[in-house]
Amino acid sequence: MMVSTVGWLEAAFLGFIQGLTEFLPISSSAHLRIIGPFLPSGLDPGAAFTAITQIGTELAVLLFFRRDIARIFSAWLRGLSDPAARAHPDSRLGWLIIAGSVPIGVLGLLLQHAIETHLRNLYLTATMLIVFGVLLGAAEHYGKQERRLDQMSWRDGILFGFAQAMALIPGVSRSGGTITAGLLLGYTREAAARYSFLLAIPAVMASGGYQLYKTWGVAGPVAAGPTALATAVAFVVGYGVIVAFLKIVGSRGFWPFVGYRIVLGIALLAMLQAGHIAAR
Repeated sequence: MMVSTVGWLEAAFLGFIQGLTEFLPISSSAHLRIIGPFLPSGLDPGAAFTAITQIGTELAVLLFFRRDIARIFSAWLRGLSDPAARAHPDSRLGWLIIAGSVPIGVLGLLLQHAIETHLRNLYLTATMLIVFGVLLGAAEHYGKQERRLDQMSWRDGILFGFAQAMALIPGVSRSGGTITAGLLLGYTREAAARYSFLLAIPAVMASGGYQLYKTWGVAGPVAAGPTALATAVAFVVGYGVIVAFLKIVGSRGFWPFVGYRIVLGIALLAMLQAGHIAAR
């Protein structure tokens, strides 16, 4: 019998999936959307749950990249009062992260209703998994992979921001969109991956905080306690994934994720056509 809310064990499992997939270019929101109907509750955990549990994974980013973040923030602060310090690559990177966060913030507010409803259609999710898998493969194959983060221009920073904004559609992937853009712009795999982590911090923390405020005390498919557990699990798992992901990228590139995305997208289309899962 289907229950009306997601239980503690289901929430912990969803938190594990969130932590496992958030930093990989395979779309964590797509995985949570796909897995939900197959759980005992049979429920889609919803966009709010996804945004809140992403706070856990971003806390893992803050911990892992704490030295980089402190260095960039310190340089950015010095640049506010010292014109000479503004030319430092770290100060400029701080401004680029702020500018790159604007597109997803504006579009997230404008498209909030669609994000929570129409854009969660699984046919669209499957299509985005396949299309952006192909794009990631093209970027991996054709990208020059020569540029470093300290060579980033304002144009590139804005393009990174719009690429991240595509992740508002489940199936695109926040890291997948920004990494694909980075490779196409000629950045190295490591530079594209590291900037993807850093660029996500303001957007994810703001989105998660907003959803936490908006849904506080409001009944939903996942109660507050299980959501907190899922967020904690996502933090622990996410930290381990960051370490492993950077090693995989350095040695094998993004081809394993390209293949996984395409296979998952095709499998999802097959399940939809066979009636094993509903599109909405």
